[in-house]
Amino acid sequence: MPVFRSLVTVSLLAILGGCASLQATDPSHPPESAFVIVGADGTAIARAITTARICPSIEIDGKSSPMAVRAPWGAIPLRAGDDGKPRPGPTSTAVLSCETALPAGESRVAVAGQALPLPKAQPRRIVVIGDTGCRLKNQEYQACNDPKEFPFAQVAASAAAWKPDLVVHVGDFHYREAPCPADRPDCAGSPWGYGWDAWKADFFTPGKALLDAAPWIMARGNHENCVRGGQGWWRFLDPHPMNGRSCDDPAKDADADYADPYVVPIGGDAQFLVFDSANTSYKGFKAGDLRLEKYADTWRKIDALSKRARHSIAVDHHPLFNFGAERNARTGAVRLFGGDAGLIQAFAPFTPRLLPAGVDVLLSGHVHLWEQTSFATDHPTQFVAGFAGTAEDIVPLPATIPDMMPAPGARVDAMSSWIDGFGFMTMERTGADTWHVVVHDRDGNEKTTCEIQGSKSKCAVGQVH
Repeated sequence: MPVFRSLVTVSLLAILGGCASLQATDPSHPPESAFVIVGADGTAIARAITTARICPSIEIDGKSSPMAVRAPWGAIPLRAGDDGKPRPGPTSTAVLSCETALPAGESRVAVAGQALPLPKAQPRRIVVIGDTGCRLKNQEYQACNDPKEFPFAQVAASAAAWKPDLVVHVGDFHYREAPCPADRPDCAGSPWGYGWDAWKADFFTPGKALLDAAPWIMARGNHENCVRGGQGWWRFLDPHPMNGRSCDDPAKDADADYADPYVVPIGGDAQFLVFDSANTSYKGFKAGDLRLEKYADTWRKIDALSKRARHSIAVDHHPLFNFGAERNARTGAVRLFGGDAGLIQAFAPFTPRLLPAGVDVLLSGHVHLWEQTSFATDHPTQFVAGFAGTAEDIVPLPATIPDMMPAPGARVDAMSSWIDGFGFMTMERTGADTWHVVVHDRDGNEKTTCEIQGSKSKCAVGQVH
């Protein structure tokens, strides 16, 4: 009898294991999302997020193997607040995060039957987007249920139709941080909080067409620091090994809020240089703030990486060389402000141009508009592409160059902007350090064009209407 019971137990376990395997690999039970990101030295990484308890299989050029677990199955736990108690939030769906580093030169990769886009050694057609989520926080409630007011799905579909080789996201993926008010039918029923359900609604579902179209470079925004969406960032999107950096424990934020910069070679002695600015402060830092040394260390690593190629396009979330505008609610007066004060404070001691020699271009987001600046001085040209889904800034930037500098010593000699319009930016390579830039609206229509040559750029119009 004990032998019989053992056999029954083994048989049941085998059946259950087979069911779990079927759920994980059968195309009728596909992962919630499967996509490709590009990390350090251009390494492509296949990621899958599934509600199953085991990772799906990945097929690489006809050979199948299980994906590795990146973050174990379960709901993202609620972090402790300032009082040490778990902060409020809804219970979210439990998911498992899986990954596989892809070998160079593969011809077909599929997860649970879904073919994934493959990286190109010399990508020429690049989409740049940022600030894609639907804002629910601090009395600012975007109409997440209205595709006209939250058009990221349309933007993503239009960008996918352009057939990019690579997508660059300049940060701020997650915005649904608070429940929709009961009197707001235009966002009623939206998931919220920092679990999978909000991440799925904010990014993975509306962004699917573009996730399917090309591999992605992901830059981390302030909405993905540990006190906000950092738990999902580390589980789902960051290209680095987690190494315990889950953002679950506030005591470990001094590690989890930062990650080393890395480069993605794109051929022709050029590279993307991606750095994490998620935890900076636009107000600047007080003496002794840990972040001053953290970002000084970031600069030193950027400097070393910049020497790997003649031309570097830097990617981060917070712009250094841009303008933003805000209107005083009482007086109506408009105030212009410049680049991120915290990063400028940390980087300025190293070089007046803030970024190392060889960094020609900086791609950023954070400000909810599209903008270009170029300089008479030795500063990289700046593009801001924070206009792909989040409620837009509506205070216009000047049509002519303002009488101020966005960063110390940075004298602007060309500037263009588009406010209150959703869309995406494309870069098409035309030479070793030259690019043709197009600004598209949500439907893919051309709004303006720019040319980049080295560290300088010029656009067709100063103010897009």
